[in-house]
Formats: sequence, structure tokens, C-alpha cells
Amino acid sequence: MRILGVDPGTNITGWGIIDVIGNKTIHIDNGCLFVKKALNDPQGEEGFFQKIHFIFTGLRKIIAEYQPDEASIENVFCGKNVQSALKLGHARGSAIIALQDANLPLAEYSPTQIKMAVVGYGRASKNQVVEMIRVLLNLREKAYTDASDALAVALCHATSSKLKKTLNYHVRSTA
Repeated sequence: MRILGVDPGTNITGWGIIDVIGNKTIHIDNGCLFVKKALNDPQGEEGFFQKIHFIFTGLRKIIAEYQPDEASIENVFCGKNVQSALKLGHARGSAIIALQDANLPLAEYSPTQIKMAVVGYGRASKNQVVEMIRVLLNLREKAYTDASDALAVALCHATSSKLKKTLNYHVRSTA
């Protein structure tokens, strides 16, 4: 199974691709859509719409290139700044539409669930997540923070999917 993980953001959207073969998890690729930089820091309402479109088209290209079987995305983190949360929701919505447009089964996970799955501690720091991704996926060097977060989302989905399949098997076996 090939999984695409997405860490949405209005300035940087991280993505990561892993393959799950039996009990092995293999890193395929990862990267970031540098939205703000690619669009030369667009301003105002029109600039924001360009950012949202850039996320959609960027993810569509990644989907076309890597042909994932499933996708997972980080749930919105609710901070104190309402405007930032709303903008992040738009970026996340753009990513969800790209994933759904490609007919990918989609799951979402909270930051706490992702950190628990990868680090074993729901309040782990960004640096802990980055380092664990490097170790778990046997990367030569640390991935960019947003790409590491996306790989963590994909790993969280892989472990959740395995658990669901195992539980379904045991429920059917005892029925």
C-alpha cells in the first residue's frame, strides 16, 4: 500500500510518500510546496486565492507522479489566532479536494495522534518528530520540518490501518 501524507499550510504544505509492504515501511519521497515563495509572496484576497489553487495543483501533480493508494492529512490545529486557523482551514480544504478529486481514501489525524504514533508521546516537540522520522524511515538526513510532519501523518495512517485490519480479522475470527 502506498500512502501520501499531507501537512497543510498556507505558506508551506508538506507531503510525504511511504510504501507499506507487510511489516516494512519504506520511504519513497517527501518534499514541500513552498507556496509563498513560488508565488512571490502574493498579497491580499487575490493572492490568498492563488495560494489555495497552488496547493491544489501541486498536490494533484504529486498524486499523478506517485499514484498513492490512500491519503492522510493532519487535522486543523486550533490556536489562539482565529484568522490563522481559518486560513489553515482553507489550505486544508484545498488539499482535501485534491485528494478526493483523485478518489483516494482519506483519513485525518490530530497532531496528538500523529505524535503518539511516531514518538510515543502526544506532546512531542517538532524536533523529536523530525528525528524519529529520520530514524524510523532510515533517512540519511533530516527532512524539512513540514515534510517530516507529512511523513509522520503517513506513518500514523499506516499504523492505524494495520491496527484496524488486525482488529477486524480478530473480530471475524471469533464470530
